[in-house]
Parts: sequence; C-alpha cells; structure tokens
Amino acid sequence: MTAQNDELGRRLPFSLEAEQSVLGSVLIDPESFNDIANIITHEDFYIADHREIYLSMQELFLQNRTIDVVTLIDMLVKRGLYATNDQGRAYIKVIAEMVPSASNVRDYARIVREKSLLRSLIAACGEITETAYASHDEVNTILDNAEQKIFNIVQGNEKKGFRHIRDVIIAVYDHLKSLSENPEAEKGIPTGFSELDKVLVGLGAGDLVLVGARPGMGKTSFAMNIATMAAKKTKKSVAVFSLEMSCEQLVIRMLSSEALIDSYNMRTGRLSNEDWNKLAEAAGTLSECDILIDDTSGITVTGMKAKLRREKNLGLVVIDYLQLMQGERRNENRVQEVSEISRNLKLLAKELRVPVITCAQLSRAPESRSGNIPQLSDLRDSGAIEQDADIVMFLYRPDYYKEGRDKKPDEIKQNYAEVIVAKNRHGSTSTVPMGWFGQYTKFTTRSDLEAPPEYKPANN
Repeated sequence: MTAQNDELGRRLPFSLEAEQSVLGSVLIDPESFNDIANIITHEDFYIADHREIYLSMQELFLQNRTIDVVTLIDMLVKRGLYATNDQGRAYIKVIAEMVPSASNVRDYARIVREKSLLRSLIAACGEITETAYASHDEVNTILDNAEQKIFNIVQGNEKKGFRHIRDVIIAVYDHLKSLSENPEAEKGIPTGFSELDKVLVGLGAGDLVLVGARPGMGKTSFAMNIATMAAKKTKKSVAVFSLEMSCEQLVIRMLSSEALIDSYNMRTGRLSNEDWNKLAEAAGTLSECDILIDDTSGITVTGMKAKLRREKNLGLVVIDYLQLMQGERRNENRVQEVSEISRNLKLLAKELRVPVITCAQLSRAPESRSGNIPQLSDLRDSGAIEQDADIVMFLYRPDYYKEGRDKKPDEIKQNYAEVIVAKNRHGSTSTVPMGWFGQYTKFTTRSDLEAPPEYKPANN
C-alpha cells in the first residue's frame, strides 16, 4: 500500500488516513454512506484495496443489506479481493477501529476527493505538456484542449470511460431524495411563465432549448423575458450572446419590458415624468440581476465556451440567434455548417451543465400553409437542429399573419400568442396560450396576467 512516484521522484498526493477514516465511518455507521455517496466514488481512492472495499460497501448498500465487518468481508471474498474470510479480517477490523464516530465522515470524504482532484490535475498537466511538445495541432486547438482538460476537472467530469450503472443509480437515488424533500429547489431553471413551466417542469441542466419563429414574431423578446425572470428567481448568472443587436439595443428592450414603457417612446426619448420614475425602478431591479451580455458578431461555439468557462455561478445561456453564428471551419455548405454549430451547442450545454436557449429563424413555409402554424420541418438550414435540441418551442401570433382580414378589427385576436412545444425530450408536447404586448416587448402567462397593469388597449 505504498504510493507510486512520478518521474521526478515525487509522491502523488493522497491521504491514507482519510481513506481509511471514510471506510471506517461507514463500517461503524452504515447510514453515513448516504452522506458521502454524492461526494466521492470508488475512483477517488488511491489505494487499490480501498477502491474494492468501497465498491463492496456500495454493492451492499444497493442490495439494502447491512454493512458491517462480517457482510463486508463476505462480499470482498465473493468479489475476489481475498481468498478466505480470515485473510482480510484483520485489516477490516483496523479500519473499523480507526474512528470513534462517523460524525466527520463528510470531511474525510472531501479530503479524499481533493487529493483525487490533485492527482487528476497532475495527470492533465502531463498530457498538456506532451501535446505542447509534440505540436501536432494548431496552437489554438492545443490551448482549447488544455483549457478543456482543466475545465473538466473543475466541473468534476474528468473521469473518462464507462460509468458503472451502480454509480449512476447512487446519483439518481440522491437526486430523487432531494427532489422529494425540496421539489422546487431541484426543478430546472424556471421560464417564469407558470403554464409553460407546467409543461416543461423548468429547463434542465444540459438542455439545448430552441425557440423558433419567423422574423418579427418576438423570439428575442421571449428569450430575454425568460433570461430576466431566471436571473431574478435563481440569483445565478445569465449569459446572453446577442449576435444581431448591440448591448444597448437589447437593454432598451429589457427596460421597456420591465418598466412597462412603450418601446417607441424609449427609442425616441419621449418619456414623461412617470416614465422616468418607472425607468429608474426597473433599472435598479435589472442592475441587481447577474445578466452578462456579449454582442460579438459571428462568434463561434469555441469563443462562447472560452468566455462561459470563467463564470462560476452560471445558470443559463441565451443565444440570439443560431443562424448568425459561425462554424469552427468555413464551410461552403451552410447546412453542414449549421449542423456542426447545432451539435457543438448541445455539447456546450452538456459540458456546462446549464440550459442553453438559442433562437432560430424559420423558413417561409408557415406563410404558405393553411393556418400558418409552424412545424419542426420549418427549421431553416438543417434538420440536425431538430435532432440535437432537447426542447423545441415555436412562437405563433395570429395577428402576425393578419388572420381574419375579412373580419372586423374587434374580431381579430389581439395581444394573443401561443408557445407551441413541438418537441420535449423529457415529457409531453403542448400549446400554451400567452399574452403578447408588442409595445412593451413583453410576453405574459394569460392565466396569471391578462395584461400588464399599465396597459391600455388602443382605440380601434
């Protein structure tokens, strides 16, 4: 049970006492396994025998069997670590007698985990060094890969290869337990629209969410309404990549929506004293939100990733919009380029473990279709967008297509919109009625609020 040395004669970091104390704590208090199951895995143990002992404890836990010296040794014999029950009994007893109580088991587990992370960091730095010496790739590629290796360690997903189902079951069990104890805290990022959240149950970590609509339908406003409400409710950072509008233009929209001031008046500066008061209040509210805006034109997924990795409290990413992004390599075939971008965005969401909302323009097909209802086939440039996205939502407003041109104005649905959930990898699809108030660039849940408080219908 000696630690291996690296090529410079230095010992890799590990704590024999901490590893023994974790295992000993579980032996004297089997319930403490619940406390460490979401902190460490068997791979965090440096000593090979300790990894096997932890795996045996895990197997007993999953079988709902008591974890004690007798059952543990029997499991270790079955797993082939020891030939007979007597062979490992002495060491198991030593472990069990190491700690007087299991009250500090979490601290022991954190020490084991920290030493494991240090070893991973050493291994990653070795790989980075070898890659840099070899110089087989472009410098930017080498730098990005190096940054990715470190980022993976920070995110806790540096382990490669298969994950055994027993490890996944433990993680799922822990999530379900937390969900049953605190349902609201464990739900995904809320959209802020109650009826839509009933369908989606929030936006899940790692979800790629696509908001599709024809130009002028309100997809930017919808995405920013979600971004603002998510920042308010979760107190997490919301990163917005605005490829079409400048930061100033986007913030004007957000202030209009938050303060309920006519966006035309905002653009022309025709603000009353009351408007200025509402604007000051809205500005104060938005200033307290951790909303980060980047208006770099034609940014790539790699460029986004480099900026997002540095945000430690990231909760949501919004991209407006997909077709304005550039691929990593210039491609004459735009369909292939968009397919690559779409796939990389899904990988980005998965790596960052946050929802990524991206707006996308639809083709002209809805305009020639009876009813003008958008469909998945209307996504422009690539069917891969539909495939990669976990959730696809379409925005639809009857008045956009001047529905009922032969009808009187009061017979046309005013301030009405629909969010059509056309794809939902985690649940059902549905159509959610919404309120839309263009002068405020604001969507509302109709069951919650038929109209903003300051809204006055225009005279027909």
